[in-house]
This record gives sequence, structure tokens and C-alpha cells, in this order.
Amino acid sequence: MSVIARRRWWVLGILLVTTVLVIADRSGWLLIRRPDDLSTYHGVRGRVTRIIDGDTIEVDIRDLLHDRPVTQVRLWGIVCPEPAGRGRPGEPLAAEATSLARTLAGGRRVTLTLEPRRPRGTDGRVLAHVQLPDSSSLNEALLAAGLARTDARWTHSRLRQYAEIERAARRGHLGIWNE
Repeated sequence: MSVIARRRWWVLGILLVTTVLVIADRSGWLLIRRPDDLSTYHGVRGRVTRIIDGDTIEVDIRDLLHDRPVTQVRLWGIVCPEPAGRGRPGEPLAAEATSLARTLAGGRRVTLTLEPRRPRGTDGRVLAHVQLPDSSSLNEALLAAGLARTDARWTHSRLRQYAEIERAARRGHLGIWNE
């Protein structure tokens, strides 16, 4: 076998080993483990440090995945009107949705409930149903006030419940359903 052929086999071997190691790392087979969102957040209480908009909050639980002192939480199963930003105008009632979230959850200790199949959204935020100190749900309160729509893009354990709350807000012509 020529020197060139041996070098090719050597390079191919290194590429193969590297590929296997990358796959093993991403699958969690190596010693370095990725944070487990369910054990980190599910059923855990944290203080709301900031209301970003109607359906996004920050809690004082360290985000190990992004190495941040706080975690951004996207409310599971609902979509609130979006505030103005990045060159786009705000949607009607966005300020009201943010204000209600701030009134109910701002500075309070809330409990996060995650769905096992999908603990994070595509943008890296933790997806959670948020239980307020009085055991009510922030997600449901926004729906009941007509300041959110049910998000049925991904199934979850409370989809039917959220859809029924939305229907009641529609029947009552509340918030975004006031037409």
C-alpha cells in the first residue's frame, strides 16, 4: 500500500471516529449530559422577574441550557397579541395582555408545569403551564379575559380545556373577541 493510500485511510478513520463521537455527544451517550428540562422545571416554583409580553415571562430559575441566571418561559397552549417590535406595529390588545400578566404574575412565585413531549420551543424558551400562587392558571386567565387564543399547533394535556375557555370568551365577546 502506498503512502498516499495509507494517509487516506488514516484521514477516513479520523473522520469516522469524529462523526461517531459527535453523534454520541448529541445523543447524550458521553459523560457530558445536557440539562434535563423536566427535572429542572416541572413542578418547580420560581419568582417572576419580568413580564416580556402576555405569553412570555422570566423566572428566577437558572437556565442551564443557555447558561443564564433566569429562564424565559413561554406559556404553553396560548397565543397573546404581540406588542410592537422590530419594525412591526403592535397588535390590538397586546398592552392589555401584558398588563394582565403583570398584574397576576409580576413578582410572584409561580409553579411551572411542563409537557414531557416538548419542554422547549424552537426558540429555546421553556414551554409551561403557569400556576399562580392562588392555584389558578395564568394561561387560563388570559384566555378567559379574551386576551389570548388557544394555540393548537401542538397537542398538549390541556388543549380541550383551553379551547372551552376560549369559546366562553368568544361567546361573551371579551377582549379580542369583542366585535
